[in-house]
Formats: sequence, structure tokens, C-alpha cells
Amino acid sequence: MAGVRVMMHHHVERFVQLNRALGMKFAAQETSLRAFADFAAERSITYVTAALVLEWAGGAATPYAAQDRFDRARALAVFLHAEDARHEIPAIRLLSRSRRRRPAPHILTQDQIRRIMQEALLVPGLTPISPLTYHNLFGLLASTGLRISEALSLQRDDLTDDGLMIRKGKFGKSRLVPIHASTRAALERYLEARNSMRNASNDIFVLGHGRAPTATRVYVVFVRIVRKLGYRHQTGPGPRLHDLRHTFAVRSLEACGNDPQAVLRHMKALSTYLGHVDIANTYWYLEATPVLLKMIASSAEENWIGGAA
Repeated sequence: MAGVRVMMHHHVERFVQLNRALGMKFAAQETSLRAFADFAAERSITYVTAALVLEWAGGAATPYAAQDRFDRARALAVFLHAEDARHEIPAIRLLSRSRRRRPAPHILTQDQIRRIMQEALLVPGLTPISPLTYHNLFGLLASTGLRISEALSLQRDDLTDDGLMIRKGKFGKSRLVPIHASTRAALERYLEARNSMRNASNDIFVLGHGRAPTATRVYVVFVRIVRKLGYRHQTGPGPRLHDLRHTFAVRSLEACGNDPQAVLRHMKALSTYLGHVDIANTYWYLEATPVLLKMIASSAEENWIGGAA
């Protein structure tokens, strides 16, 4: 019994240390997860299971408190499963309340993004500009992590010497997004082709009618492409347009290597770059990507937990 209690609390301690190393206070979560560890130890359970999480969440006083318990225990399960598959990750909607849950991201490979962009050049349109628009639009989303609404709102003078000026960000926030030289060159080539259009609006991305496509239209085109390429089944889940943004965020974090301090510094910069109002939205990429979480966790184990032992 004592060994079981120590083991589960050790798991919680490592998870708490990881999150604090990444700059989070994590006080309420720590209190809750220590109670979860006691709950598991009382039942002599050494591996997290969906049934255990549900039972623990079900003992809360209100539905919202139950959801908080579930979310915190599930986050711990994601962390532990990355190290040991015997820890079970409860399905994200196993315990749900009325608010909409964020779907898990589909992280695309460079080859998949390249093939999506190539396929976009075959999209039929009223004029030759339409396939070029989708090709460059998907490329911009993948290389900058912009929201589709931000990209479609871009005007020609928003491409400045310092980068892209996002004037219609979420919640009305504006920001300057630096871009790589290759991205700038691609946009300039696209704008040169776009200049041949007559009576076009000032939108950067336009279709044959001279105006930007709607977000819904871009969604439809993207889904048709990924289905054609076999990345998404006709009736099942698969990559969404927003996953280009997710992929950009995760790949940029992976580039930090196994240095938690580098991840922390990059997390703050990435939050600003992506236009997140709350940095907690940026931290979500850690939980949503077990491979990334495992990489950081292993380093945190060595640098923080080991040093405190």
C-alpha cells in the first residue's frame, strides 16, 4: 500500500515539476492531482485508467468540478502514457459538459504539406489565379500559422518591409508577423501574377471574381484535397484547414530540442506570434501532442526532478 501511494504521488510530482518548469503556477492543479493520487492509492491502482478517472471525477460536487477533475487527471494520463503505454488516456469526450471541446490536432509532415500545395495548383477556377491563390494561401498558413480569417483579411499594403501586418486578428488585436525570405519571395511572385487581373479588390488573395474567397470555400477546397490524397476518409476525421496552424506551432516547438528553458522562452514568443490572448492556449500544444510532451518531460526529469532527489 505504501509503495502504491509513493508511486502515484511520484508521478504527480514529476508532472507538477514539468509544468512549473514551463512557467505555470499549477497550484490548483497540484492540489487536485494529489487528491487523485490518494484516490488511486486507496484502491491499490498503479496505472491510470479511464474507469479510475471517471470514478474520481464522478465524486465531485458539481458538473463543472467534475469536468475540472477529469481534465486534470486526463492531462496527467497523457503525460504518463507518453512514457508507459500501460497508462490509459480517457477519450476526450468521455465526460463532457455543454461547452465545446477542442479537437486533437492532426500534425502534418512536410511532404504532406508539399503535396497539398501541389494539388491546389490543379483546383479548377474561372481564371488561372484561383489555383495559384489556394496554393499560396495554404503555403502561407503552413509557414506562418495565421488563422484563415487573418489571411483572407490581408490587404496588399499589409505586406511591409518588416513582415505581414495583421489588422483583423482575433478579438480585434493587431500584430506584426515577421516572415521568412522564402515566404516573402513566394508572396511577391503571387502578387506579380495577381496584378494581371483587372478590377480586382485590394485583397491579397483573390479568386476569378476579384475578391477574396470565403473561409467556407477555402475549407471545402482543403477537405477535398486531403480526401483526394488519402489523408482523410470520406466520412471520418482527418486533417482540417486549421491543422496547418497547429502544425506550424508544434514544429516550431519541436525545433527547441530537449531544453525546457528554450521551450519556455519560445512558448512566450510563439504566443505573441500566433496572436493568442492567453498563453494557456499556447500551452495546449504540449498536452495535445504526446510526442512533444514526452520529449520535454524526459529533459525535465533529468534537470529538475533528478536534481531534487
